[in-house]
Amino acid sequence: MLKGKIALVTGSTSGIGLGMAQALAAQGATLITNGFGDADTARKAIADAAAKAGHTGTRVGYHGADMSRASEIETMMQYAESEFGGVDILVNNAGIQHVAEIQDFPTDKWDAIIAINLTSAFHTTRLALPGMRTRNWGRIINIASVHGLVGSAGKSAYVAAKHGIVGLTKVTALENAQTGVTANAICPGFVLTPLVQKQVDDRAARDKLSGDEAKRSLLGEKQPSGEFVTPEQLGALAVFLCSDAAAQVRGAAWNMDGGWTAQ
Repeated sequence: MLKGKIALVTGSTSGIGLGMAQALAAQGATLITNGFGDADTARKAIADAAAKAGHTGTRVGYHGADMSRASEIETMMQYAESEFGGVDILVNNAGIQHVAEIQDFPTDKWDAIIAINLTSAFHTTRLALPGMRTRNWGRIINIASVHGLVGSAGKSAYVAAKHGIVGLTKVTALENAQTGVTANAICPGFVLTPLVQKQVDDRAARDKLSGDEAKRSLLGEKQPSGEFVTPEQLGALAVFLCSDAAAQVRGAAWNMDGGWTAQ
């Protein structure tokens, strides 16, 4: 379905981003990856997913831009243009987390979370849009969170950034509403990524629980299904948003959260 399309997924060396990249590659897209994880392992996993779906020889690029730095993001987008001819599908996924109450929240952590979780998406979007508009086709998918829709104590910077991502998505969609470029946000609940695993580990240590007990305790507070969302499920939703069937899905904040925001 996506043969000939170039997809850039930020924060794609592990977790949700890697799942997104694998799903897009399985549909024939060429991938540009980014992140601080093991780039070679991620590239192999993406190429394997493409080959399993019958797309042998899929090209998988990598750029190690620090998503907190505008100059490095600009260099990454120039790399995408010079080496691949531009970006047709942009998935803004890079993110970090820190948990503390507002009065105790370190200002450097606030600045880093806003920079990586929100401002980086502005920079990639502004740089990708001219080419998308010229080609009159593009898909911008911002990985928000249920925390783009609701709040949780202790996560002021993350919630502020994710609410900001939902707002940025809506404005991007409106400004491109009469073009072939769409913008949407995906709002996952708990996915067992390294960020969430740290919360599980912290809870296990704090409450003297086993790993499985800590997982059940965490999910029980927020996610009625009692199950984690998987990167594969999120990847399948991203593929749908890239399809012709989703051409009029514009500015949506699509939650996949096991019932979290239905409560």
